[in-house]
Amino acid sequence: MTEKILVTGIVPREGLDKLFDRFDVTYSADKPFTRDFVLEHGHEYDGMILMAQKGDRELLDACNNLKVISLNGVGYDHVDVAYAKQKGIVVSNSPREVRIPTAEFTMALILAAVKRLHFYDGIVRRGDWIDPSERKYQGRTLNGLTLGVFGMGRIGKTVAKYAQAFGMKVIYNNDCPLGEDFDRENNCEYVSFDDLLKRSDVVTIHAPELPSTHGLFDAEAFARMKNDAYLINAARGPIVQEQALVDALESGQIAGAGLDVFEFEPKVSEKLRSLPNVMLSPHAGTGTIEARIGLAAEATDNLISFFDGKPINVVNK
Repeated sequence: MTEKILVTGIVPREGLDKLFDRFDVTYSADKPFTRDFVLEHGHEYDGMILMAQKGDRELLDACNNLKVISLNGVGYDHVDVAYAKQKGIVVSNSPREVRIPTAEFTMALILAAVKRLHFYDGIVRRGDWIDPSERKYQGRTLNGLTLGVFGMGRIGKTVAKYAQAFGMKVIYNNDCPLGEDFDRENNCEYVSFDDLLKRSDVVTIHAPELPSTHGLFDAEAFARMKNDAYLINAARGPIVQEQALVDALESGQIAGAGLDVFEFEPKVSEKLRSLPNVMLSPHAGTGTIEARIGLAAEATDNLISFFDGKPINVVNK
């Protein structure tokens, strides 16, 4: 019997060829399925590509015949993975295709923040002009600055390489050191979290949201950063306490920020939105044509591998 698969969100059809070849697929090309639809019909499906929905207990209970959830991305904090395991549901993520687009987007945020593009763009759009010879209007040159990478995983390593191409020095903090050989071969240095904050001209976050990282970037953390430093977050919003960041940006405790994710997204505080020293984007780090097609194909591979008896990318073993 052919397994039935539900694709809950907007996923490019070009990446789903193998899915349609193998399974009985319920798919919408132009709009995501509603929460009510998933709760009402979820019991009909053996597998799911989950996007634009929370995989909480309500959904997992409603989908009582579900065997596997494939996530159209690397993050899985929106899924109750422990409860899924308890119910015998395998959860797999898609880490491969997010690496390059997210790293590229991070570099775009770094450049935009450090070069003060949001500030400059606002001036010109208002019909105003400034003299960049005045120091108060100037940005920074990346060459020679220190990038602090918080979370040296796939994306963090790629950002580090991109930053080094701009002449930046790289230090990093991870849940554990990656070893002297790694540091030597990659021309980087493992440091404590405190040293990362104190020494970095730009801090970029690439860690998952865990109890140990939730709210880690708070008022105390910003107080340890340089006054001319920048914070970049293209990982998970709740790692940064939004009000503490607003206070740090307003007071000049740090110079600026580039954010693709937010503590309470899609809600972003009016104050944060009004600040001229922060570049904002709507969780668009993987929002490229190539990345979304690749993610759909990777999520498909997760499902095929599972039903072939060789599950891959499992996050709730």
